[in-house]
Amino acid sequence: MTSIRTRLFVILLLATGAIWFSAVWWIQHSTRVQVERVLDARLAEAAQMVSSLLSDGRVELASAAEAVDAPANLTRPKYSRQLSCQIWSLDGAMIGASGSAPAGRLAEMQGGLSENVVDGERWRVHTEVNEELGLRVMVGDRLTVREKLVADVTRGLLVPVLAILPVLAGLIWLSVGRGLAPLDRMARALTERSADNLEPVDAGPLPRELRPMGTALNALFGRVAAARNRERSFSAYAAHELKTPLSGIKTQAQIAAIAPNEETRRRALTQIERGVARTDRMVRQLLELAAVDTVANESGERLDLRDVACSVGETLERVAYAKGVTIRIDLPREIPAVSGSAVTATMAVRNVVENAIAASPENGDIRIHAAATADVVRLSIKDEGPGIADTDRPRITERFFRGSGAPEGGSGLGLAIAEAAMTQMGGTVKFRRRRTVGEEVILIFVRKDL
Repeated sequence: MTSIRTRLFVILLLATGAIWFSAVWWIQHSTRVQVERVLDARLAEAAQMVSSLLSDGRVELASAAEAVDAPANLTRPKYSRQLSCQIWSLDGAMIGASGSAPAGRLAEMQGGLSENVVDGERWRVHTEVNEELGLRVMVGDRLTVREKLVADVTRGLLVPVLAILPVLAGLIWLSVGRGLAPLDRMARALTERSADNLEPVDAGPLPRELRPMGTALNALFGRVAAARNRERSFSAYAAHELKTPLSGIKTQAQIAAIAPNEETRRRALTQIERGVARTDRMVRQLLELAAVDTVANESGERLDLRDVACSVGETLERVAYAKGVTIRIDLPREIPAVSGSAVTATMAVRNVVENAIAASPENGDIRIHAAATADVVRLSIKDEGPGIADTDRPRITERFFRGSGAPEGGSGLGLAIAEAAMTQMGGTVKFRRRRTVGEEVILIFVRKDL
């Protein structure tokens, strides 16, 4: 896998080279067009000049063709005597020719510009017809000379390009290195950190493009630090909450062992049974909380809330009966499917119903019903307990938090599990005080049939 530095260097070098060579090609093409235009104009001017001299009688017919024959250029011999001239009568007889003219006829056209092959060479020729004198003046030059001229211009452009290219490559390499220096600083800062250091990374000033990454990285460290603190708090709270019922069980077991009579022993065994039940519920809730904290998002399955509500009602029927509470499930015949996991949804509903049972008075009713809107399904659990105190509402879903009016034996995890489970499925939890008495907890699920 190539490094970012090498990749950027190659991309920039290729892009710069492509632009540069495209410019060279364009200059070469433009130069060729301009050279041909200028030389074509010169051919026309030379032919017209010879024709005009003949018409004015300023030159002899035999020597007129020599008027366009330039003297040899000793410094640039390959451009010497570039123009050649032939004078033909309209009936096809040659009257005169310059010294550099070929033996063959330069052009066959009646007039204007043309390209012809004469004696194996390609020529560009302008023919000027003088009807008054009955002559045809042909002035031309070899295309090889034009090609050499364009090639010289192109070579003059390419040589500096090829000479500067290594220097340009070095500058690009250094520039890319300087541009990636903040990444190197950040990598060194991360390498030198200990595993326990979750403070924000200080890698010096970052360019605008890297600031989002630095911010995201520091935010990640912050979340990891918060998660670690939650885990430590969780372990401390869990140990404390488990220690209390276990100590009670141990004490009651000792009382039962030395009980002086059957009444005392039976009372101690009852307390042991309650302590075991409380510990069992707390252990189950701790496992559920750990499960919803670690599983991936489960919002993709198709879920029937009727099955979930009926399953929870059957599971908690004996617990509710022991307290004299009735669970009434009143669901519409047709409930839209929702998005979520049956296991996670059951955790949320069961913990809310357990809290409702604990808060309900003897002979109280717990009502479960559902209502669908355009995009969600609301599952409502209503109890007839004292409700949540206004001072406790902001913290009601905190882990291990028990409100001022919470019944004895709770762990403060039920509503925290419900909220975490609903968040895992993409839903939410809402709490609302009932107008008469009790509390209403609304679990809002996202519809799956949309």
